[in-house]
Amino acid sequence: MARNYLKKATLTSSSDASDVHDTVVKILSDIEAGGDKAALEYAAKFDKYEGNILLSAEEIEAAIALVPEKLKADIRFAHDNVRRFAEMQKSTVSDVEYEVVPGFVAGQKVIPVDAVGCYVPGGRYSHIASAIMTVTTAKVAGCQHITACSPPRPGVGVAPAIIYAAHICGADKIIAMGGVQGVAAMTFGLFDLPKANILVGPGNQFVAEAKRILFGRVGIDMIAGPTDSLILADSTADAHVVATDLVSQAEHGYNSPVWLITNNQALAEDVMARVPGLINDLPDINRENATAAWRDYAEVIVCDNREEMAATSDDYAPEHLTVQAEDLDWWLERLTCYGSLFLGEETTVSYGDKAAGTNHVLPTSGAANYTGGLSVHKYMKIVTWQRATREGAKPVAEATARISRLEGMEGHARAADVRLAKYFPNEEFDLTANG
Repeated sequence: MARNYLKKATLTSSSDASDVHDTVVKILSDIEAGGDKAALEYAAKFDKYEGNILLSAEEIEAAIALVPEKLKADIRFAHDNVRRFAEMQKSTVSDVEYEVVPGFVAGQKVIPVDAVGCYVPGGRYSHIASAIMTVTTAKVAGCQHITACSPPRPGVGVAPAIIYAAHICGADKIIAMGGVQGVAAMTFGLFDLPKANILVGPGNQFVAEAKRILFGRVGIDMIAGPTDSLILADSTADAHVVATDLVSQAEHGYNSPVWLITNNQALAEDVMARVPGLINDLPDINRENATAAWRDYAEVIVCDNREEMAATSDDYAPEHLTVQAEDLDWWLERLTCYGSLFLGEETTVSYGDKAAGTNHVLPTSGAANYTGGLSVHKYMKIVTWQRATREGAKPVAEATARISRLEGMEGHARAADVRLAKYFPNEEFDLTANG
């Protein structure tokens, strides 16, 4: 496959890997042993915050009063879109039953998890949308208790807009605590919270490592790395729009890869020429992030044709995948590895990140090869059940006994034998492994 790299990344996500494991293990161990007191000590150390951790109804109302009405309307708009999309997703899974053989019925039952912990980043940026994406989907799934956790700012607390978003989306409790200590509080059931059955939401490398370590004790949505975005563009694409979209995603962080794949070298060169100016026009912190991300992690690749473009994109398995090219239906049918797909210039990753309705908690670092993003389904356990008449169970019992003996599992075989003997005392069965 011909891939011409006009720009090649000098770093990858693994280049920036730092050993945070031991630090996170110690924090989790200290908090599990020390409970609320230890969590508060870490909050004072890392969050530089000594205010109320579990927000009261009065504090929530006071924060809501600080949110401008226009922003409230925008948050409600985004919440409504996410809610309705989640309700549609939920409708695709239902309780069912099926008669496997006459008289033997097996079924599927969908049960939401009981308690959810939603981590909402609030450090460099106030991730209002993360509160909407995580809390709303848990609420639609039918979870009984939802805790929203977000880092407070020193002397200020959790951003009022995050509090408003978490509140209207259905959070039962909101805690002002960030990082590993916040994750620990939800996992271990501190501050009179129920222990979380699942932890969801993006976070920094310490939050991601905490979720990795705790996975098994609790469920998690995924282990997220730096956000990444890829654009597929042909000669019909607008270079200025493409460049703007790349820069918009590079501002996430210094190590957030952005990639452009095209079959038109002139477009690629035009985009590359535009990006530095667009980055320089950003506010300071955004400019710093985008500059480093573009310099160290970005790639621009020219392929011979659209099939090679699609194959290259599937190899990257991006978190966000945008197509600005002709014949969008072809791309929708052909592409297989991505967290979320944005078809055509008329939509953009920013829409999905904030207000369109699809979820923005998505697989990173190539994980889209094997999983999708956060959805209402992540909170729902699909369990099975069975019921049978005695006649209906007869052929299942016979097969079970013989298969079990072939495997050497005599105890399993006898669980079938005893039923056949009880229900059909006058019948003979050949239940040997070689029968």
